[in-house]
Amino acid sequence: MQKKLSVVPFIALVAVALVALFTPSLPNAEAMAENLKSINAGDTAWMLAAAALVLIMTPGLAYFYGGMVNAKNIVSTMLQSVISMAVISVLWVVVGFSLAFGTDIGGVIGDPMTFFMFKGVLDGPNWSLAPTIPLLLFAFFQLKFAIITPALITGAFAERIKFTSYILFICLFSLFIYAPLAHWTWHPDGFLFQMGVLDFAGGTVVHMSAGWAALASVIYLKGRSAGEHKPANIPFVMLGTGLLWFGWFGFNAGSALAANGLAASAFATTNTASAAAALAWVFFDSIKGKKPSALGACIGAVVGLVAITPAAGFVTIPHSIVIGVVASLVSNIVVDWRAKTSLDDTLDVFPCHGVGGIVGMLLTGVFAHQSVNAANTTGNGLFFGETALFISHLKALVIVSAFAFGGSFILLKLTDLISPLRVSDADEALGLDISQHGESV
Repeated sequence: MQKKLSVVPFIALVAVALVALFTPSLPNAEAMAENLKSINAGDTAWMLAAAALVLIMTPGLAYFYGGMVNAKNIVSTMLQSVISMAVISVLWVVVGFSLAFGTDIGGVIGDPMTFFMFKGVLDGPNWSLAPTIPLLLFAFFQLKFAIITPALITGAFAERIKFTSYILFICLFSLFIYAPLAHWTWHPDGFLFQMGVLDFAGGTVVHMSAGWAALASVIYLKGRSAGEHKPANIPFVMLGTGLLWFGWFGFNAGSALAANGLAASAFATTNTASAAAALAWVFFDSIKGKKPSALGACIGAVVGLVAITPAAGFVTIPHSIVIGVVASLVSNIVVDWRAKTSLDDTLDVFPCHGVGGIVGMLLTGVFAHQSVNAANTTGNGLFFGETALFISHLKALVIVSAFAFGGSFILLKLTDLISPLRVSDADEALGLDISQHGESV
């Protein structure tokens, strides 16, 4: 049975290749020449670099997660991030970009045929919110966000999921959770965009969706059979944190979609929030009687990066310190609470990414100001005496949470029916590196 299931992904890939072979893809030279008239070389150069920076976050995540699992699961955990780069890249070209940014259907989803097999992307008109860079570059910048989102979830079910089932799940998640959320939030006709919800670089689309999917997977898959959990390689975690912090400048500053003052502002708030959050985590641990740890500093830094993501281009630099500190303290408390429950979120994805994203989203509604970003047409945050933006974010919080959690739970059940999610107890005891991949560190 397992051998038959393993053939399916290969057949699916061959089918995609055959469709690609016969899909008309030659660009219109006149249309391309017309589009070039509005291209800005500096913006294009920066966005090429930003897209590369965002991509390096996924190998960074592989090291971050890989260092925190047991030694017998390092390879399998890191591979789950790396394979996301391959799987989502192909899926995005086939239909993912169309679902997220194609012609709007009711404010909910894009027409899957708009950019099917990237038809019209090479010679299409520049994206309305990124008019100075090629549409192709915008599409590939957005691809990097789609890649890392399902990879973030892997920390929750690490050490107990079958590899082939994981691939199926991230395909379904990307199509039915990530793409709709991206459309709702970042497409000008998406209903959250129309509500005035502000998400500069993915607090709702990336981190809340991954966090709620992580919680759903923890509840559905239940805990590991193994006993004590001990991080295998703290230096890996520190290396991963460095790569994530470095790449996050592309994630947030790149979301300005141009080389301008807004990109510089997002760059600054990103670094400041992460630094403040790392300090807050270590100091708070010390107050609780714990020794200041490398692991704590790294987790705090990442929580700060998560929390500033939706706010990066809408808040001032001093307020980014507040966002980093508050998110770090809240996530730290939730991590402690989770440890006292039966929820086996292996690497605390929900307390860090889910809760961090929620805090960041809400504090965007508190501290955002139109003087930072004129594209904010909803109004100023609660801190400045206005309520419209904060109320919009509260509504979005409920909608996104229910959709991401409920939808992910359904997709987990569907995946499990097609291909069992859990490895056997024997395979878990042996370790996924050997049992799933025949490799080890």
